[in-house]
Order: sequence, then structure tokens, then C-alpha cells
Amino acid sequence: MLGMRPFEVLLIFLAIVLLFGASRLPQLGSSLGQAIKNFKRGFGEATSDSSDEKKDTGTLQSGGNPDAKASAGKVSARDA
Repeated sequence: MLGMRPFEVLLIFLAIVLLFGASRLPQLGSSLGQAIKNFKRGFGEATSDSSDEKKDTGTLQSGGNPDAKASAGKVSARDA
């Protein structure tokens, strides 16, 4: 585990218990788990957004009008 011996891991764990107290350790673990879960969810959304942007830029590079895509279903007052 990261090149650490079991004695070093135990020493770090003991220091954490002394700093935060045994009663707060479950709360810290839960908070850390939620933070990791939210990070993974956000990272997944960011990668799906970037793949959507790649699809959009492909249409723009082929000479498409970016305003035409946004206003395709809208009717303006002067058109009516």
C-alpha cells in the first residue's frame, strides 16, 4: 500500500484517532465516501459533456450555422 509498512499505517491511523477522536471517525469516513462519489459523478458528467461538444463541433466545422441550430424551432415576431 503505497510502499508503507503495516507499522507505519497503524501509526498514521493512531494519529488520526488522537486528532479527531473515535466518535468522529465514522462521520469522516462517510463524508469522504460522499466526496468521492460526487467527484466520480461530476467527472462522468464532464466527460459526457465533452463528447457532446465534439459532436456539436463536427456540425459547425462542416459549414453549419450555429444560430440556425439554436433557433430551428423558434418563430420570431417578424417571421409571423
